[in-house]
Amino acid sequence: MNDGAIRLGESGELLLSGVLDYRSGPRLREAGRKLIAANGASLVLDCSAVEKSSSVGLSLLLAFARDAKAAGKHLEVRGLPQDMREIAKVSGLQELFGAQS
Repeated sequence: MNDGAIRLGESGELLLSGVLDYRSGPRLREAGRKLIAANGASLVLDCSAVEKSSSVGLSLLLAFARDAKAAGKHLEVRGLPQDMREIAKVSGLQELFGAQS
């Protein structure tokens, strides 16, 4: 399994990948904040390459959503893996991240 990473894709989308846990969370939080601040008014966060996520992954998504809102930007989350959809459902946040049951 790969350490968590967030980067800007060729099409301008933010790509979240790897393992999202307590070890990768703080670094990803800061890197995501910087990418959101530095890029367009409408952003897509693609999570399809996330291999495994604890509740830290959902925490990151919430923090990124707050960052985007504070910057007056729209953030759309796509490709949420099953484990993250399940955590979102239990947390009552499935609609926020497009995580249908």
